[in-house]
Amino acid sequence: MKPPPFDYAVPTTLDEALELLATHADDEPRVLAGGQSLVPLMNFRLAQPRYLVDLRLIDDLRAIRADGDVLVVGAMARQSDVQRAPEVLVGAPLLAEALGYVGHAPIRNSGTVGGSLAHADPAAELPAVALALDAELVAAGSAGARRIPAAEFFTGPFSTALEPGEILTEVRFPRRAGGHAFVEFARTHGNFALVGVAAVVELDGGTVVRAALALSGVAGTPVRATAAEQALLGTAADADAVAAAVEAGVAGLSPSGDLHGSPETRIDIARSYLRRGITLACSRAGDRR
Repeated sequence: MKPPPFDYAVPTTLDEALELLATHADDEPRVLAGGQSLVPLMNFRLAQPRYLVDLRLIDDLRAIRADGDVLVVGAMARQSDVQRAPEVLVGAPLLAEALGYVGHAPIRNSGTVGGSLAHADPAAELPAVALALDAELVAAGSAGARRIPAAEFFTGPFSTALEPGEILTEVRFPRRAGGHAFVEFARTHGNFALVGVAAVVELDGGTVVRAALALSGVAGTPVRATAAEQALLGTAADADAVAAAVEAGVAGLSPSGDLHGSPETRIDIARSYLRRGITLACSRAGDRR
């Protein structure tokens, strides 16, 4: 399998990349940010851009740094580098844990955080993490830079709020207190997950004072389980409280079925893994007291 013909550029600055996108707007240009998703799509002729702008030489897009209480991850930071970065292990351990489920080591060595988020696969791990952590995604375009809340970024399957000619430059993850957990169900490790759960729970004196829960694989975008979050607040996160939160979290789900699982199967898996995610996050939150 080979892609259709295309032209290719490797700019060394963000301004140069933006200029190339504008100049070749009629060629349906696409940004290459690791290629672990786009290249297979091109080989299957599911994506047929006539111009590719490869961001791999733009060093400014690979930084990982702390900005006060916010972890800033450059869009071109390699997933394997982010997974091991001390700043991430301290500032967003949920992100580091989720990255361990992304494909296999060779994929993480080439894939980027920004590439995964911009690809917006509804079964992917990082969109759910961004949603649970209330991340902001920074996009640059001809009109300047703008910040897009994760809750507004994912607009549909493989669709985002990025405008034509914009490039995702960095992701800002607010540091969250408490315990975290990322769990998912896949047929084999590294395969696409049927359901994933990202959870952050903060306790005060054994009582839940904050909960953030997001699911992947159950809709066309990652889903924030706000009803489950509300059900946990003010409880001791005992078995009854967790069970009530889980039922609240799956009540509004209506996933589509495919050869990997029926809607009912996905809801059952979501119920089981939401319970696991909440329980593990609460356990870790208790350990931090």
